[in-house]
Amino acid sequence: MPEGHTIHRLAQDYDAAFAGRPVRVTSPQGKFSDGAALLDGAPLTATEAHGKHLFLRFRDSDWVHIHLGLFGKVAFGPAPAPPPTDTVRLRLRNDTAYVDLRGPTACALITPGEKDAIHARLGPDPLRADADPAAAHARISRSRTTIAALLMDQKVIAGVGNVYRAEVLFRHGVDPYRPGRDITPALWDALWHDLVALMREGVRNNRIDTVRPEHTPEAMGRPPRVDDHGGEVYVYRRANRPCHLCGTDIRTADLANRNLFWCPACQHRP
Repeated sequence: MPEGHTIHRLAQDYDAAFAGRPVRVTSPQGKFSDGAALLDGAPLTATEAHGKHLFLRFRDSDWVHIHLGLFGKVAFGPAPAPPPTDTVRLRLRNDTAYVDLRGPTACALITPGEKDAIHARLGPDPLRADADPAAAHARISRSRTTIAALLMDQKVIAGVGNVYRAEVLFRHGVDPYRPGRDITPALWDALWHDLVALMREGVRNNRIDTVRPEHTPEAMGRPPRVDDHGGEVYVYRRANRPCHLCGTDIRTADLANRNLFWCPACQHRP
């Protein structure tokens, strides 16, 4: 499932390609055909992301809510658009570009009130200007649940996925099994601001890189990472490989049906 930086990048890309002009809207697959008919020819007036949720506004108040889920894909291309396949849930096109959405968990035309309800059930997003990190810590500090699980709870903090979760905990030496109530305000402040910086870089570069300059392959004289995920990381998908910092084998375990990665030496309990 894409992490929050990907959705914010998509919001920027939709805006750059289609904002301010009438858009042809179709649903070749047919599952969004009624919504597409209502929007066809209307201008795209705003794009927005909150966590893993993407919102496209047409006219003044017609919002399309998109959640990619595990299988959703978005593909942009230049005009003229090729004939669509029957797997395309939503196609936008104009005289310069097109974009196809396939396989999303959600693609629905919603009201402003329904949009507000989605925002209300999500935690603060490190990439949003209106985010309140104190609201997240208020929930974390009352919980016996592990910080690793809390970081993945979109009601606590929106947009953090498996990669950012594993990497930010490593960068601050936090045992992933540490209870939320043991995360001090100072530690939470450090984790939050690091997530803000890392995720902004993710939007800018359209990939996740989490290693500090002194730990890059060039600085350490080590081979670069080879993985279809891309990006340089400390622990994510590095199970049974030596830690870049201490040489201890990276461990992995299942936590809430997601793979957890950490270094038992660098991320010790207090």
